[in-house]
Amino acid sequence: MSIFSKLFKLFITVVLMPLIPMALLLAYYQSRQKDNILETHYNLAEVVSSDINHYAEDLNWRLSFAQDIQALLEEKKDPLPAMKQALEKYPDINVLAVTDGTGKELARQSREGLFPTDNHLSEQILSEMAQAPRVYIAPLETLQGTLEFEFIVPLKNGYFLYGITELSDLADRLQQMRIGQTGQVFLVSTQGVLYNGPSQWAPQIEAEKLKKHFEGKSRLFKNLHGRGDTFVGAFSPAKPLGVNVVVLQVKEEAYRSLHFANLILMLFVLAIAVLAYYGARTFARSLGEPIAELAQGAREISQGNFDYHVKEEIGWGELQELMISFNKMTADLKDYQALQLKNQVSEMKEHIFRSVAHDLRAPLLGLQGYIYILSSGKINEEQRREYLSRMEEAAKDLSALLEDVLAVSRVEAGMTLPQRQRLQARPLVASLVNTQEPVAAEKGLKLSYDVADTLSVYADPKLLRRIINNLLSNAVKFTAKGQVFIKAYENEKNTFIEVKDSGIGLTEKQCKEIFEKYRQVDDAAEGYGLGLFISRQLARAHGGELSVSSEPERGSTFTLSLPKEDA
Repeated sequence: MSIFSKLFKLFITVVLMPLIPMALLLAYYQSRQKDNILETHYNLAEVVSSDINHYAEDLNWRLSFAQDIQALLEEKKDPLPAMKQALEKYPDINVLAVTDGTGKELARQSREGLFPTDNHLSEQILSEMAQAPRVYIAPLETLQGTLEFEFIVPLKNGYFLYGITELSDLADRLQQMRIGQTGQVFLVSTQGVLYNGPSQWAPQIEAEKLKKHFEGKSRLFKNLHGRGDTFVGAFSPAKPLGVNVVVLQVKEEAYRSLHFANLILMLFVLAIAVLAYYGARTFARSLGEPIAELAQGAREISQGNFDYHVKEEIGWGELQELMISFNKMTADLKDYQALQLKNQVSEMKEHIFRSVAHDLRAPLLGLQGYIYILSSGKINEEQRREYLSRMEEAAKDLSALLEDVLAVSRVEAGMTLPQRQRLQARPLVASLVNTQEPVAAEKGLKLSYDVADTLSVYADPKLLRRIINNLLSNAVKFTAKGQVFIKAYENEKNTFIEVKDSGIGLTEKQCKEIFEKYRQVDDAAEGYGLGLFISRQLARAHGGELSVSSEPERGSTFTLSLPKEDA
């Protein structure tokens, strides 16, 4: 994860963590606010319902003129003058009529004049009212575009006073009551039929939905879906008129202030995120450049470049102090490396001197002894030839040792550059096998190879011969019984030559150390421990590799891989 990502997450966490309880508090506050808004709607509905109930109660008081009409009926006088006088006194009453017990009108007076008698009342209702005398108020309805309701007052001698009252003043007040732009007060029947005035908009809500809400326990509308809009509000029953006072407001407008608060919070969070993003980028840049410079310095140091110095001027604060300390550490490491290198060179020289001096001593002492004997003149011809032959072998051993030492020097100095050319692998391997055949036969080893006639190798003939010969001679040397087998094959990119033996084998640790200079598996074995080191270096000079796989007591397999073409 990058520094920017970590800083961004850190900033977001640090800044937004306090916002979590704030958001929870805001959610709780908004929930309470929604309840308060609905409570306001309910309170308004309660106020209007209370007004309607008071109006119904006042109606009983205003209908006191029914006693005058009853007195005229008892005196067998015409009740129309009293009915006309009542209409003049109470302008909200539009119609008055006197009926008998069957609902037949005996007299009728309206603001438009005298109407013929007609039966409008249910005989069943009149019968019930005769048994329990009381004022009956019919459910509210819309007549001729106005809100009206019917009332019946029981009189003596089986007569009834019937009337129609207009609620124009109440309708006007309801139309003036508004909450915001869309919130209004409506009168709705218990069946869900909505009465709206001429200046009121009619929300498109199915009557069945309203009826279902009226029958429920809650008097609040939290999500009342209409056609195109969702409403909130409340209702309160006005039982005297058989209606419900309903307050409705479009939900979006009712909760607009809460939504605005949410929008402000979202913008605030977005602003925090943007500030955190750019703050993280700024800090990441100011931190990243010094850290990247320190990382580059560490890579250079790991590769041995102790002359590299980080740019101290791009750091700040503690980072700049760290970069100054890093450069000081680099200088100290350079001095320490020089000291260590000096010590290592001294130890290497001493080790090489001891190793080479030990191997030089035997042939040199032998040569000195043979020269002394030959110069004494006390030997015969046969002894002279034998001593000369031994001197020749000692000289060859001395020459081989010096050749290996010089080869190591040339390889390490990069002076051994292969002169590659295309070679046939089979003749080369066959020649080397023939060279080692006498030694293998003397030990009872089976020496064989498997190389295709068409297989070619792209390598320096002299150097390749030296590598394979070294591998083959080591295999014969360290194999007491069994066989030594050479196999050559290729793939699309490389040519492989394997030398496999059934000798003593190597441990995992020995497999890692065997290619080091002056390293031998058996300290008692002849040689100088340079052959495998030189062979691997020559293989790498070709752009290839020399590796080994082995198990103790089960033999070893050395694999030489060479590229088919120049890299």
